[in-house]
Amino acid sequence: MADRLSPVPTPETQPFWDGCRQHALRIQWCDNCQAHFFYPRVSCPRCGSVAAVRWVDARGRATLHSYVISHLKAPGYEPPFVIAIVQLEEGPRLLSNIIGVEADPDALVLDMPLEVDFEPRGELAVPVFRPAQPTAA
Repeated sequence: MADRLSPVPTPETQPFWDGCRQHALRIQWCDNCQAHFFYPRVSCPRCGSVAAVRWVDARGRATLHSYVISHLKAPGYEPPFVIAIVQLEEGPRLLSNIIGVEADPDALVLDMPLEVDFEPRGELAVPVFRPAQPTAA
């Protein structure tokens, strides 16, 4: 994993990457329209508010919305690997990788429950998702 590219934070994304470094998945919340959103930006995509936008910790639970299995070489990745769109419990969708499961369509069920994990990348960490552990009844 040492040769995987490391993200370069911008002023808008720095709080997200600071959270990842602490193994916290942070997304934005608009107090004005009461909605979570992601990707990081300076204003709410629904109402345009700047002053009502703040960062909050997501629960880290998601479902598998869509995916592709890559069979191409990429820096730091050994094919095949899973590139996915996950839908957070809070609503927003993220592009990420799925780990801890075979890169096989039979193992990747749409809407399967996932949980966030963090993969080190240089001085940062990036969120990745794995199948959720069953909860005790």
